[in-house]
Amino acid sequence: MSVCPNCGNQLPDGAMFCNICGTKIEAAAPQPAQPVPPVQPAAPVVDPYDHTADFEQDDISKNKVFAMGAYLLDWIGVIIAMLAAPKSEYAEFHAKQAMKIAVCETLCGLAAAVLCWTFIVPAAAIVALGILFVLRIIAFISVCCGKAKEPAIIKKFGFFK
Repeated sequence: MSVCPNCGNQLPDGAMFCNICGTKIEAAAPQPAQPVPPVQPAAPVVDPYDHTADFEQDDISKNKVFAMGAYLLDWIGVIIAMLAAPKSEYAEFHAKQAMKIAVCETLCGLAAAVLCWTFIVPAAAIVALGILFVLRIIAFISVCCGKAKEPAIIKKFGFFK
């Protein structure tokens, strides 16, 4: 829509005169089209929390079971993974991730036990434990696929790097 330069009335597109004051509307000179810059191909998206490329395939295939055990058996699985595959960086990575989850689960359980007389803290702890259980399942599936991804939410925690 254009605007009358005399009275400020809004005019429909293509109007030659203002329908209020009768002022002749000059047609705006068409502006030359500006060239469109060429589109650059998008850079591949790299997940900074995926460390699969940091490990050798031989290490992954030999120690996948110990990495799975770290997620399945909680604290005992972490200890078994660290003792059974002490030279495996892949098993150590997953043992540390499983330990992060186990520490978070332990802290949620302690908070719920200490503040059991409230209703909100135990309810929130149950929700948090459910989320951590889902993270444990996702991490287990990641190990089954031969990946080394840090689980969501706990990847921001700086302990056990």
